[in-house]
Amino acid sequence: MTAEKTSIDTLVVGAGQAGVAMSEHLSTLGVPHLVLERDRIAERWRTGRWDSLVANGPAWHDRFPGLEFDDVDPDAFAGKDRVADYFEAYARKFKAPIRTGVEVTSVVRNVGRPGFVVQTSQGVIEANRVVVATGPFQRPVIPPIAPKEGNIVQIHSADYRNPQQLPEGAVLVVGAGSSGVQIADELQRAGKQVYLSVGPHDRPPRSYRNRDFCWWLGVLGEWDKEVATPGREHVTIAVSGARGGHTIDFRVLAKQGITLTGLTKSFNDGRVAFEVDLAANLAQGDENYLSLLNAADAYIARNGLDLPEEPAARHTLPDPQCVTHPLLELDLVAAGVSSIVWATGYAVDYSWLNVNALDAKGKPSHQRGVSSEPGIYFLGLPWLSRRGSSFIWGVWHDAKHIADHIATQHKYLAYGDASQRQAEARQKARPDASPADSQQLADLLN
Repeated sequence: MTAEKTSIDTLVVGAGQAGVAMSEHLSTLGVPHLVLERDRIAERWRTGRWDSLVANGPAWHDRFPGLEFDDVDPDAFAGKDRVADYFEAYARKFKAPIRTGVEVTSVVRNVGRPGFVVQTSQGVIEANRVVVATGPFQRPVIPPIAPKEGNIVQIHSADYRNPQQLPEGAVLVVGAGSSGVQIADELQRAGKQVYLSVGPHDRPPRSYRNRDFCWWLGVLGEWDKEVATPGREHVTIAVSGARGGHTIDFRVLAKQGITLTGLTKSFNDGRVAFEVDLAANLAQGDENYLSLLNAADAYIARNGLDLPEEPAARHTLPDPQCVTHPLLELDLVAAGVSSIVWATGYAVDYSWLNVNALDAKGKPSHQRGVSSEPGIYFLGLPWLSRRGSSFIWGVWHDAKHIADHIATQHKYLAYGDASQRQAEARQKARPDASPADSQQLADLLN
């Protein structure tokens, strides 16, 4: 892209799964558009994850409708690089107009005329509409309680790659969603002493009665649930596709050698304090787990399905000592803790989006991705329209809804432009033309 000003109907910012899905639907609808990506297509899958990461859903589920993983068993879990390759291949399939290595630095609404001025690292773009497809994983968050001492290595899960990256010694992993659990498990299997700080979480079975939990959430209507349970909107999900996929069981992790603790509360003088909530958090996770088993059993009975019973799925290990006698404080030096991995999530960053599309807290203000600022759209965010919105298949369906909205607006604008041109042409051709002559000229122009 040259440094000269460029005009486009719709500009899509970001070429991850959301941007690629958006481009496909806009292409199908004939809407002129351009996708800008500051790095490579699906870059976060390649360099924003740890080395051994695989998709948390099976290959038959974690994909777009128009392309399968031809080299991955449908019930297996694709590795992160294979997922990135998948999105690149998908974009090539319909010749997506993606330009990589271009960063968007500012979006400002025009004054007195439609559209937006978009400043980029390679020039200025005029766009009638802008789709923000940068996803929810924009800025890694390390909470302010993090110790300030420099004698402990601290990294966010976004920067963790493998056990060899960390120094000798024990590790405290803070956060027990999918990332924290998988990293803690990998570190322990590599021979490290691991302390895992566990907060509130959902804990679905990896599979039950010969069906993956992704299938169960589908047939039970959970993926399409449009409103989150109050207070549970941001609760993490502990699930893993690692080592062929398995159900996360914190008691098994404890038996394996990981020391579980409650939510991390504070650091002071080389000591870390934990909340007295470990047992409650595990109980809440168990309740979520059992509720899905119960719903699955009821669905099978209601529909007369011939799926094998699985009584072992309801068996649980006794609470380990770290649960019955929870660790409330830990001397980091005495315990040999030399590093902390913060698996504490991400925050969005829309500092470049200088339009009236954010609420007082800087969060997107939208309805199913259509923002409060006409012409601005959001895609790829959790609960954009339903529970599955931030998942690969879910973002594809959300993109279709937004693309339909854009196509409608595009048609209205095109009609207005054509009507104006016709009126100008009629006036220029014959100011005194009769209605019949005017209609004949309009037909010719159309």
